[in-house]
Amino acid sequence: MTSEAASTTPRYTVPGLTVQDAGTVIELLQQRLHALNDLHLTLKHVHWNVVGPHFIAVHEMLDPQVDRVRDMADDVAERLAALGGVAHGTPGALVKERSWEDYSVGRADAIAHLGALDIVYTGILQDLRAATKTVGDIDPATEDLLIGQLRDLEQFQWFVRAHLETAGGTLATAGATTETEAAKQSVDH
Repeated sequence: MTSEAASTTPRYTVPGLTVQDAGTVIELLQQRLHALNDLHLTLKHVHWNVVGPHFIAVHEMLDPQVDRVRDMADDVAERLAALGGVAHGTPGALVKERSWEDYSVGRADAIAHLGALDIVYTGILQDLRAATKTVGDIDPATEDLLIGQLRDLEQFQWFVRAHLETAGGTLATAGATTETEAAKQSVDH
């Protein structure tokens, strides 16, 4: 166990879990909390900096996503605390402990932002699926929480992708690996 993992091991936890297993879940939930806090801020950034003919549609589409992602973060933080952990929700902790770069698109066309958001959602969903799989072997209550969030976040990506998809089913972001690349492909598509 690394010293970082040892720092997430609680002194107590919920009945039926060992403190070691709770520590594993707490560590995964902390990364989920960082991802959700970052996503909330990224969605607001896009909301404030989107321009172009699709402005109002994207601007208004993002508000419910922002609200739901904030609720998800709160649910994760409360589960983390219920397991005996400490939810680190400060900007400094997020920046120090995240494994991804900051969102890279500033003021841009709605379609460019949606292309970049497709990449953001893909990364979040891949990490969430991995965390859900790991947690599923340890704690079904946390697994249930994450599965519900997975379903909602997949729906939000579908909303984003609906703007990027052709009638033939091709995504404008196909093959893109970075937000900047996806934003450019989306506008050029």
